[in-house]
Amino acid sequence: MTTVQTEQSRQIVRQLQERPAARVLVVGGGINGVATFRDLALQGVDVTLVERGDYCEGASGASSHMIHGGIRYLENGEFRLVHESVQERNGLLEVAAHHVKPLRTTIPIFSTFSGILSAPTRFLTHRSGKPTERGAVLIKLGLVMYDAFAGIKRSTPWHTFVGRKASREQLPALRDDVKYTATYFDASVHNPERLTLDVLRDGLAANPQARAANYVSLIGNDGGAATLRDELTGETFEFAADVVVNATGAWTDLTNTDMGAATSYMGGTKGSHIVLDHPELHAACAGREIFFEHTDGRIVLIYPLGDRVLVGTTDLEADMSVDAVCTEAEVDYFFDLVGHVFPKISVERSHIVYRFSGVRPLPRHDDTAPGFVSRDYRIERRAGDNTVFSLVGGKWTTFRAVAEHLTNEVLDEVGLARSVQTTGLAIGGGRNYPTTDAGRRAWASARTRFASAERLDILLERYGTRADEVLPYLGGESDLPLAGLGNPNELSTGELAYMVEHEQVGHLVDVLVRRTALAFRGLVTRELVDQLADELASRLGWDEDRRSAEILGCTSVLHEKHQVELV
Repeated sequence: MTTVQTEQSRQIVRQLQERPAARVLVVGGGINGVATFRDLALQGVDVTLVERGDYCEGASGASSHMIHGGIRYLENGEFRLVHESVQERNGLLEVAAHHVKPLRTTIPIFSTFSGILSAPTRFLTHRSGKPTERGAVLIKLGLVMYDAFAGIKRSTPWHTFVGRKASREQLPALRDDVKYTATYFDASVHNPERLTLDVLRDGLAANPQARAANYVSLIGNDGGAATLRDELTGETFEFAADVVVNATGAWTDLTNTDMGAATSYMGGTKGSHIVLDHPELHAACAGREIFFEHTDGRIVLIYPLGDRVLVGTTDLEADMSVDAVCTEAEVDYFFDLVGHVFPKISVERSHIVYRFSGVRPLPRHDDTAPGFVSRDYRIERRAGDNTVFSLVGGKWTTFRAVAEHLTNEVLDEVGLARSVQTTGLAIGGGRNYPTTDAGRRAWASARTRFASAERLDILLERYGTRADEVLPYLGGESDLPLAGLGNPNELSTGELAYMVEHEQVGHLVDVLVRRTALAFRGLVTRELVDQLADELASRLGWDEDRRSAEILGCTSVLHEKHQVELV
């Protein structure tokens, strides 16, 4: 979506042009790039980040919304990664409690000893072979190891194991032949896009030299100067940096090629999901994620997010030359996996309110089966007129640890020492976030002069304690609810003004997909899009041609990438 943007809304790009240099240039505005930007800014480094699209637009925004240790990675022998992941999960439950929530996870089990003989083969070869169901003994062994990695100092309970009768009492819609269920706790990130924005804004606040711009791409790197292009105006300019951090995920090789040094580090796989408005399936999950092995050996999931149900995920070889979209064949696969554990629940395409797909930033894996490709990460260094560090791999859960490792490499390169530790450092609206119902009620009751209790609840969920920054924008004569949402508390013109001023809104679709979860929840209507376009046009100086182009672009993205048809 390329359009002309007014000077009024591209102040950040003018700042880059007025001082076209930084010690470090981070390329990529997914969670790993943004977290590295934050960490470098905290160390006092002159750092700039550019992202060719919107923040968290790629794989970071197309995840399974899970913060987890990856119990299935034990089967791959990735013990270091699992240990690091569960420790990072524990930490995020503390420092980002506004978005990262405990997730009760249940594994339905249909056999006792199955998989014991085939597990060593999978462990040694990383090839799936003929699917063999994992039985209770194998799963019990994995959960014992998983709990051990999580440690004693943790905020989640130890796992439990129950038989058929208790399993059916807890989850009566399960298949009749369930023999056991194992339940443990991981975590989910309810709004990964907003958590990414929180991390970014922490970096900007930490260091007056730190700058970040979305819709700016790197298209070259020669003689120590990167060539950047403003994707909203088409303007190009040079930007000097001693170090470039390539954190563009599955596009890492393509970015290196653009910089004149082709690489073949990556081998990403496509993962798709669907979001369902299905009260019966929502109730069947009983507030927990159902995490299990499908008939093809693929580990899949069903779990409630708010009043919706998320179903995923596939693991297919990705074609980087085309956009990743959820296909009809994948939808059929999702319906089949729901029927595998809840055979009496019917799911139809009319229940789908949103689909999404992304490419995992996995390393090149040749003939290794996609499900067995390592989720671990490494850092590749290339010296030249400026030094380029390329991040290969990396998952959502470990973003703080990945950023710490990347930052340490950069600090060594530029001859600086770490001065701030990020372990235990609260993120954005997670600072002083009330984690109990009583605490949230007390937070809201102290702010009733700004908005209704329901509106405050929505703001606290969306921003955490950073909602206090939004409150002054509410309540005036110009603060009106946006039409077409049904609930007047969902979004108002005052909150939209806050987003424009503080969150680098570049396109209309940014608000619907990433600044809010309205698209994810299936709440976008044509009336809402039209009013939102009017409001953004007045705030960003769009003329009628630009306003029309934004409406067309938004409806196109919703249709082509998410199969959402506006009514």
